[in-house]
Amino acid sequence: MGRRDNNREKPVLEAPLARKLIALAAELVNQQAARLLVAPYRGASGFWFGGGNVIRGSDGIFHLVGRFRNQGDSRTGLGAGERGLELSIWAAERFEGPYEKQLSFSKADLQVGADPVLSIEGSCLHKTPGGIELYVSSEKDRPYPAEVRAHQKPGTGIWSIDGIIGESVETLDAGRIQPLLRSETPATLHVKDPTVFDLPDGRTAMLYCTHPFSWTSSNTGLALRESRAASFVVESDSVLPRGFVWDVAAARVTARLQVPKLGALADLPPISLFFYDGAECLRMHEQHAHAVSRPRGYSCEELGGLAWGFDAQFPLMHRLSTDRALFISPHGSGCSRYVAALVNEEGIGAAWQQSQPDLSQPLVGRWLPIEQVAAILA
Repeated sequence: MGRRDNNREKPVLEAPLARKLIALAAELVNQQAARLLVAPYRGASGFWFGGGNVIRGSDGIFHLVGRFRNQGDSRTGLGAGERGLELSIWAAERFEGPYEKQLSFSKADLQVGADPVLSIEGSCLHKTPGGIELYVSSEKDRPYPAEVRAHQKPGTGIWSIDGIIGESVETLDAGRIQPLLRSETPATLHVKDPTVFDLPDGRTAMLYCTHPFSWTSSNTGLALRESRAASFVVESDSVLPRGFVWDVAAARVTARLQVPKLGALADLPPISLFFYDGAECLRMHEQHAHAVSRPRGYSCEELGGLAWGFDAQFPLMHRLSTDRALFISPHGSGCSRYVAALVNEEGIGAAWQQSQPDLSQPLVGRWLPIEQVAAILA
């Protein structure tokens, strides 16, 4: 693991180790071996469940959060359909289920102040020493800043992130919801899809997706909360810059996986993998009749990519999917996105939205026992 890319001045993994990390991720986000976790309300285009994560409580129960989305299009406004209509939390004794619904929150439940919620978006659960935090993003009925207000389509709003604190998952109460992160800057006007985790130095990190007012790209921002502090402070608007090929339009980090120090990683500093969603374009492009036909990824139908980083150097991340996506559904549009990852002493689990032949996107998942992880990294 010794060479350095002189053009970018960043560490580069030796090829054998990079291949092991890719192999681990590929077996985890295994499109053929995935099991259904939660189905959308209909098997049709525009219907899905996901955009959340999975945690394991001290009692060994797995808790899964996500949102049901029905047909609708944010580019044309709320009149096109219901869109993100319900946030729900599910419980199971095993990572791969079966899951039973514990809690459900409607758009009205998640209203903060005077701004009605138009659509529920990405969410996540985060364990703390004192209990549990639920983070949820939603599109709220707010006007664009004056300088770009003419660009706002009728029936659309602005995305922002809110939070609920509880002593346990069962005590999470929408009546205690508080605003956490919002933007008034046109270039990063929409903030959504929080991914929250603790850092070795005691701080808490929130990775989140940003869109400009013009909806021409998707990027990953970072906010940090100091130990014992109550609020997050934005540190960066782009911790994983968009790529040059398949992810030139979108780079949205959705999960961090701390890789077990096994096999080839045993003597290295702690390393994490970062799963992200990418796309060539925000709207589907017509493909040339004589070109290679391939899933290209576009808004709401993104493909999956992978990056890595040393934990001590966070938020520095390095792509492992430079020229092509690594995670593509064999069905429908090819969409494979919103990966969530969980690791413990027993193994590693991943859950993600996967396009189906009917173009719906159920939440599917895969669990790797620690013995299998060790064999891949050997």
